[in-house]
Amino acid sequence: MQCKTMAKNRFEQVSEIQPDAITLVLRRDIAGASGSIVLPAAASGGRLSSDQVSAHMPAQDAFRGAIRLANDMKLAIVVCDPDGVWKPEWGDLYQAID
Repeated sequence: MQCKTMAKNRFEQVSEIQPDAITLVLRRDIAGASGSIVLPAAASGGRLSSDQVSAHMPAQDAFRGAIRLANDMKLAIVVCDPDGVWKPEWGDLYQAID
């Protein structure tokens, strides 16, 4: 019997909020690692009239919330992580080459 390992999820790292995807914004400050979720109105298929931004929360909670929202809205997730908060167990973080 062969065991198959699941492929890691891959997330694109961006430097700014993207208009066509959910952006997980991660930060580190004196209080620790936190995150927020940005859902642009432009990505909502007309369901929202303005951009929605969550409150700051622990980074792992923000990551989980972004996954749930992306699954519900059928949208991609991108990650803005200028402070290096991303954890490898969440998946692979890559930068697209222009």
